[in-house]
Amino acid sequence: MISAAHAHTAGEAAASLTGEWLLPSLLAAAGIWYAIGYARLRRASAAGRAAHRRRAMLFGAGWIAIALSLLSPLHERGLQSFTAHMIEHELLMLVAAPLFALSQPLGVLLWAFSPGTRAALGSVAHRRWYAECWSRLSAPLAATVLQAAMLWLWHVPALFERALAREGWHVAQHLCLLLSATLFWWAIDRASRRGGRHGVAGMLLFITALQSGLLGALMAFAGSPWYAQYVALGSAGALADPLADQQIAGLIMWIPGGTVHAAAALLYMSRWFREPSRTTRDSGNAGEPVRPRISSGSPRNS
Repeated sequence: MISAAHAHTAGEAAASLTGEWLLPSLLAAAGIWYAIGYARLRRASAAGRAAHRRRAMLFGAGWIAIALSLLSPLHERGLQSFTAHMIEHELLMLVAAPLFALSQPLGVLLWAFSPGTRAALGSVAHRRWYAECWSRLSAPLAATVLQAAMLWLWHVPALFERALAREGWHVAQHLCLLLSATLFWWAIDRASRRGGRHGVAGMLLFITALQSGLLGALMAFAGSPWYAQYVALGSAGALADPLADQQIAGLIMWIPGGTVHAAAALLYMSRWFREPSRTTRDSGNAGEPVRPRISSGSPRNS
């Protein structure tokens, strides 16, 4: 019995140690992957270097934001304080994700592979089934719904407490929130830049501000703490007692988080208002005088 218990304890310790190194390893791998792709792309193409450099800076800023979130004392503090955990999530979804989306890293990441692998991946990307799946998944509305689903799902007490108790689930939580938010910001920006749907981008950002603000408000005005693990810890490591700690976390999601989405929405809506409508352009062209066509032939007598 003792040997079995000792083996079980050792197994849990090994799993915990592996989980603690999983996030830093993934972060380091992503940075190295991008650096290799960027170096190869820079050597292969002299055109557009300024744009590639600007996107690389955006990617680096997003990478640093994740590092500050996951590798600083904030990550350990988040296991004891819901407020710290919420700040972690906001850094992932409101700082790192839009920076990654604006950096458009997929092309650079592909350059990290060998030419043969790049060609194979490119052929898959041009297949009809892949193009249809990606088109549906990355549509602005679908990306908005997916991000909202991840946000609400991972704050359900059962899943949230599982993420607190097991590092593997914690990694899954952070990846789901980061990847869904990156897809959301990418889809919104792409709809505005390529499709000219600035109004759609703005409206979906306003909807995101409302639904995330609602979740934050529910936390802030809750009459009791939602998560038993924080209750069990009491005020150790937290800024206040568990209920007040949760209320502060809810306010962070509600006000600063909603402000970021609302500010981005106003930015896209302003582009929509500044863009002349097709009717206005057509009426402007219609107001131009019509020049008579001069015939080179001799006039016909009536």
